[in-house]
Amino acid sequence: MENMWPPWRMEYVSTGGSQPKGCVFCNVVKDDDDKNHIVYRGKYCYVILNKFPYNNGHIMIVPFKHTNDLLELSHDEQAECNELINLSVKALRMIFNPQAINMGMNMGKAAGAGIQEHIHYHLLPRWDGDTNFMPVIAGVKVISESLDATHKKLQKAFKEILNKK
Repeated sequence: MENMWPPWRMEYVSTGGSQPKGCVFCNVVKDDDDKNHIVYRGKYCYVILNKFPYNNGHIMIVPFKHTNDLLELSHDEQAECNELINLSVKALRMIFNPQAINMGMNMGKAAGAGIQEHIHYHLLPRWDGDTNFMPVIAGVKVISESLDATHKKLQKAFKEILNKK
């Protein structure tokens, strides 16, 4: 039998997915970027690794403004979100060479938002065959790289891309 070891999932499993007090996206920006796997900070938004990823390289673009409605973001805030989406796609392609990328936002509980009080975009690199028998048979998703390693790779890619401009 093969053992899988995604240690960061234990926090989610042991708490039943419950959230800490206050807004998780507002709280993490007050703390250390490396500890919280913040890859990049812009003026209005930041890029962060998903703490409980669906795939390696699962990142989120989050506005600093605390809102649950996309229409409450200013033109500049929305523009920077789009710029960071583009930058993130370039970095994901550079580091992970995915065959495709899922991108989206779940705005509101009925849309599937796990953190409904603060909007955020998800970007997930995808490969042919990355959904295999494990989620279907065992209810398990295998993540093959630590968040720390992914964080370091993406930070380096963001710097390289931005230095080329």
